[in-house]
Amino acid sequence: MGDPKFLNRYFKVEKDELPARFRIIKSIPADFVPSACVDDLWKIHDSKIEKYQELLESIDSKEKNIELAEATPSLLDLKIAIAEKILENCHMCERRCGVDRRHGEKGFCRLLESSRYASEFLHMGEEPELVPSHTIFFTGCVFACVYCQNWDISTRPESGIEVDPENLARIIKRRRHEGARNVNFVTPTPHAHSVLKIINNVSENIPMVWNSNMYHSEEVAKLLEGVIDVYLADFKYGDDNCARKYSKVQNYLDIVKRDHKIAYQNAEIIVRHLVLPDHLECCTRPIVEWIANNIPEVRFNLMFQYMPYYRASKYPEIDRLLTSDEKRRAIRIVEEAGLEDVLL
Repeated sequence: MGDPKFLNRYFKVEKDELPARFRIIKSIPADFVPSACVDDLWKIHDSKIEKYQELLESIDSKEKNIELAEATPSLLDLKIAIAEKILENCHMCERRCGVDRRHGEKGFCRLLESSRYASEFLHMGEEPELVPSHTIFFTGCVFACVYCQNWDISTRPESGIEVDPENLARIIKRRRHEGARNVNFVTPTPHAHSVLKIINNVSENIPMVWNSNMYHSEEVAKLLEGVIDVYLADFKYGDDNCARKYSKVQNYLDIVKRDHKIAYQNAEIIVRHLVLPDHLECCTRPIVEWIANNIPEVRFNLMFQYMPYYRASKYPEIDRLLTSDEKRRAIRIVEEAGLEDVLL
């Protein structure tokens, strides 16, 4: 339960010993017609991602940072074009509202095409291997958690500063020189198109972190391959009933398990589980056991910071802090599961 065991590539990128994944993606040429139908764009994408996988394996086997010439247009440009198509029938998340955000329609997240962020700064409160972390907190959310600690941001998608990808890339460069070890996109799912555009403008070799509830669509998961270095992944519930009750989401387990598995194949993961009062057997235990059996080589953060924020007072069973006994029981559950890389 000490230093990370499963973030080896992240550390090498952070130390400039290997190229961040997005720099490899930007070196892959991808000729395409932006006006082409999305199915045709996906065909090109799927053929080019194989080139990325081959190049990644070659680079990592040599364990050496190499000069990579940027292609024009690149595979990252293609990913952006596909993301913009997705906005016209929005399925950034698995709510799959199908609204045309590019032409004024709003779905569950109430976001249009433009993205906004509430703040960006060097965050010292994340996992120790990430800090200082250049966090960019986007507004809006695809969940509706009754205990959300950032409810003032998540419920006001129209607040904050409009994203200018070129300007944010300049800020990322400055924060890197100020000591940032990574770029940490917080609540990014409905903003996937903007995240890709920001990254496309970044010149620094720096790890990209997707700080998410992991409810993004399978299409977005494909777009993130080769772009994200580390998933900072929430695994909130081990029971679909709990997910519906407290976050108003359907089919939670099927979707989140799928997205964790895809992330596990394509990048490195830090899994966060916030222990909820009276939810050790329905949520904590099945989550920990699933991780141990399906994605064991992850950094696992067992979190006891739960506070009854926002509307938690309307749910008596979670309108309190964790007890010392609950914390001890949660630790025992993790120990019994045999996870190797645990942060408490």
